[in-house]
Amino acid sequence: MLNFRDCTLVLLEEKFGLIPDSLAKSDTLHSWLDGQADILDWEKLVLSKLQYKLILNVHDWNEAELMQNFIGPVFALVDYTTNKFNLFGERKFGGMVDGIEMSGKPDGMIASGFRLPEKPYFCFQEYKRFKDPEGDPAGQCLAPMLVAQEINEHKHPIYGCHVIGNVWYFMVLEGKSYTISMGHLATREDIFEIFCILKVLKEIITDLVGLES
Repeated sequence: MLNFRDCTLVLLEEKFGLIPDSLAKSDTLHSWLDGQADILDWEKLVLSKLQYKLILNVHDWNEAELMQNFIGPVFALVDYTTNKFNLFGERKFGGMVDGIEMSGKPDGMIASGFRLPEKPYFCFQEYKRFKDPEGDPAGQCLAPMLVAQEINEHKHPIYGCHVIGNVWYFMVLEGKSYTISMGHLATREDIFEIFCILKVLKEIITDLVGLES
């Protein structure tokens, strides 16, 4: 049994033969990050208020406070709750990847299903500090993405994101190749780009769920 919390990029690359791809080569990640979505004036106002709170507190918040006061409200503003998929937090799931059993509780995931997660499409991991003695947030995010890929029978890319303090990194897994974006700073104008990327993600997942229904 391999727990998501114990996973690092080095461990996953060694066990599963994963290959880190350059940002320039990933059409899927570019398509996601470059996607267009409208941000309404009232959404900009809410984001600015959340950003102000983040700027004041990011160096002092623990993980729970960062999630409750900033990350959670940003996800809620996008609104991933539909009758076909939903945003779930710390739900345990697992599966077999290349003969190795893996499981854990990602900080968040978007999956088909309303009351219970079924097929996960997006995995999320959050950390307070850039250096944390308890693990590697990129690896801890990529691990459930591998299981999600198996659950979805490798039919499409799996999406992910990990947040370290005020920096958001977006991820894509396709087969044995994964790509991680450059960091987006939520304490700067990047906050609106982050929100746009999350809105585009909702459109992507809506299309994926639609293809399976």
